[in-house]
Amino acid sequence: MRYVFLGSPPFATPILAHLLTAGSRPELVVTPPARPRGRGRRTGSSAVAELAQVAGVPVLQPESVRDERFLEELSSIEADVFLVASYGELLRRSFLDLPREACLNVHPSLLPRHRGATPVQSAILAGDRVTGVTIQKVVLELDAGDVLCAAETEVRAGETAGELFDRLVQLSGPLAARALDRIASGEAVYTPQDPERVTHCKKLAKEDGRIDWARPAQEIDRHVRGMNPWPLAFTTLPGGDTLGVHRALTLPVPDPGAEPGTLLAAQDRLVVACAGSAVELLMVQPANRRAMAAADFLRGARLAVGAKLGGVPA
Repeated sequence: MRYVFLGSPPFATPILAHLLTAGSRPELVVTPPARPRGRGRRTGSSAVAELAQVAGVPVLQPESVRDERFLEELSSIEADVFLVASYGELLRRSFLDLPREACLNVHPSLLPRHRGATPVQSAILAGDRVTGVTIQKVVLELDAGDVLCAAETEVRAGETAGELFDRLVQLSGPLAARALDRIASGEAVYTPQDPERVTHCKKLAKEDGRIDWARPAQEIDRHVRGMNPWPLAFTTLPGGDTLGVHRALTLPVPDPGAEPGTLLAAQDRLVVACAGSAVELLMVQPANRRAMAAADFLRGARLAVGAKLGGVPA
């Protein structure tokens, strides 16, 4: 069976690596051109492209999958399957009609739950106990295609979005290989998604990381974990500076007796009142500095009990 792999780092890289190790070699790898990054705006190479090149697999890096010349090259492969893993561009009918069998997408949630751009973060924010990876047909409606196969995993206590992402990637490679095997053997069965169970998630912006101290402690805990590593949960200090929050802990304080956002401890521990309880900040990051333990931050922060942290909507 002939297939083309399309994807972007970091999600696609371990999936392609697994497929190559398992002997499932694509006819072609397609990945977007490397973009300038960082303060120096340097253009690095794509990890997906490098991996394919080392394996001797041809690589194309079009500016857009809508480009007519690219579509002609893709059509000449005469692929049975396109396998997409976080390509980052909406796919049109002219693209979807090219493979003989199907265009498949690897999506890090249990569809139809969390269709959209941020399924990993959304699973933590929603307090889901179970999530996973789904491989489904690509259709014009986002993440709405019939499901070929899926793999489940529990969301672990205290797990951040970054940690969960890493585990879902490790599930995705074997699942992708299983999907290709089912199609090659003629055993592929597709199941329509249940429209009653559909949820959607949006792309995150930097401001989405702002902590609302008027929320319950458990929701703040999920917010901190769901925003780690990006956009990172944050609040504002009494002077207006931003304080990023990497790790937090809910505390059994039934009635903090203070307005949400008020510091309840600010010497060796950084404890903040929230709705009906309190949260301890364990790992924080002052503006333009590295992440550090809250106790280290407090040594030079000059914060006092009763001071107010920002982030509570007016």
